[in-house]
Amino acid sequence: MKVCVLGANSFSGQDFVDLILDSRDYNVIGISRSNERSGVFLKYKRNPNLGRYRYYKLDFNTDMDKIIDLLDFEKPDLIVNFAAQSEVAPSWEYPEHWYQTNCVSLARLVNHLRKQQYLRRYLHISSPEVYGSCSGLVPEDTPPNPSTPYAASKAAADHLLKTYAVQFGFPLVTVRATNVYGAGQQLFKIIPRSVIFIKLGKTIELHGGGKAVKSYIHIRDVSRGELAILEEGTLNSLYHLGPSRGVAVRDVVKTICNSLGVELSAAAKDVAERPGQDAAYLIDSSRAKSEFNWEPKVSLDEGISEVVEWVSSNWDEISMMSLTYEHKA
Repeated sequence: MKVCVLGANSFSGQDFVDLILDSRDYNVIGISRSNERSGVFLKYKRNPNLGRYRYYKLDFNTDMDKIIDLLDFEKPDLIVNFAAQSEVAPSWEYPEHWYQTNCVSLARLVNHLRKQQYLRRYLHISSPEVYGSCSGLVPEDTPPNPSTPYAASKAAADHLLKTYAVQFGFPLVTVRATNVYGAGQQLFKIIPRSVIFIKLGKTIELHGGGKAVKSYIHIRDVSRGELAILEEGTLNSLYHLGPSRGVAVRDVVKTICNSLGVELSAAAKDVAERPGQDAAYLIDSSRAKSEFNWEPKVSLDEGISEVVEWVSSNWDEISMMSLTYEHKA
């Protein structure tokens, strides 16, 4: 078996690569638009089975001809697509970039793949952001109601893929996971950024006072679910991966403060809420639980401790890096 991971250099992509090298005998091809990052951010770099992995630097928007040629040459049985413009706030400034990557380039790729005979399954990484403002427990059949350009682009991509699955039998399975975190995450994300700010003596800004409730789930729990969905999921089905309860951002930052021996009042301040902030909700993961016996295994306290240890152990490198999102078209 051969699997291609698009967006393999991303936080979620690299953990999936590491898991599949650990747990399967597949040959793995990774594709992303940037150079491979250091081993601090790529867990698979330390994997003893790295000899079964090959990486290609190819851009989803500018190198699609090369990506298609590579896929037709390698003929992967399975494709997992993490490649996307995935940040919410910057999507208000450059919505065309989100649509180009998440919809236009995707349309070209999928329209080619649906004509090929080698592909057995295609796992699409969607986002609960497509639901917009919801409340309570959100099941998989909830209609999309996006409230940001990012969410709208992902909803459009989901609809596009579904039409190919219905019309041509494209072997699609789809997953939506909630607020993923863990060691190796982008430094501008709230959990690693909070650890770094505390160590630097900088003030953490809590948008809307940190009242927004998020459904934090450890990256390895998500990767395990994604692998099960890729291999065993019902074609043309959607699966949720999320925890059983949500946690306010303020409480997450307080937990980080406690782990580093500082007071929340000394480390953080309240600032205005960001536009398009959705109401708190949980996604219903009962389908994955019933079909694959999937359950989150890493508690939030364990996961935060892991991130604190990761930042501390790699402080010489991490402390010299930018903590802000850098947009690439």
